[in-house]
Amino acid sequence: MRLLLDTHVAIWSVNLPKRIPQHIRDTISENAGEVAVSVASVWEIAIKHQLGRIDAPPFSGHQAIIEFEAAGFQLLPVEARHAAFVERLPLIHSDPFDRLMLAQSIVEGMQFVTYDRHLSRYDTAVLTWP
Repeated sequence: MRLLLDTHVAIWSVNLPKRIPQHIRDTISENAGEVAVSVASVWEIAIKHQLGRIDAPPFSGHQAIIEFEAAGFQLLPVEARHAAFVERLPLIHSDPFDRLMLAQSIVEGMQFVTYDRHLSRYDTAVLTWP
C-alpha cells in the first residue's frame, strides 16, 4: 500500500516516533519504499520554521529534505492536477496544506496518514488515530 504522510506524521516519524501509535509505525515500516512526504510538507515546514514560533517544526525545510530522504521516504512533487483537485474537495477542512496533501493522496491512489481526525470525514482512504 502506498502511503502519504502528513507534515506532523512525517516530522514525528524522524524526530519523535513515540508520538505515533505502534500500529501506525508498523504500517509505515511494512510499506517501506512506498511511503512519501509531499513537497507541500517541506514548504509548510520552511514557512513555519522561519516564523520561529514556539510550535515551529524542529528543523528547517532544507533539513526536512535530508531527514525524510534518510528515512527512506519519497518526496512527492506537487503537480497542477493535484492543485486543481483541491476544488473538488468538500469544504470540511480549511487548512490549505492538508487539503493539498489530501488531494495528492486521492489523485495518486495513496492512503493519507494523518493525526488530524477532521480529515477522516472525507470519503477517501485516511489512516488516523484519536
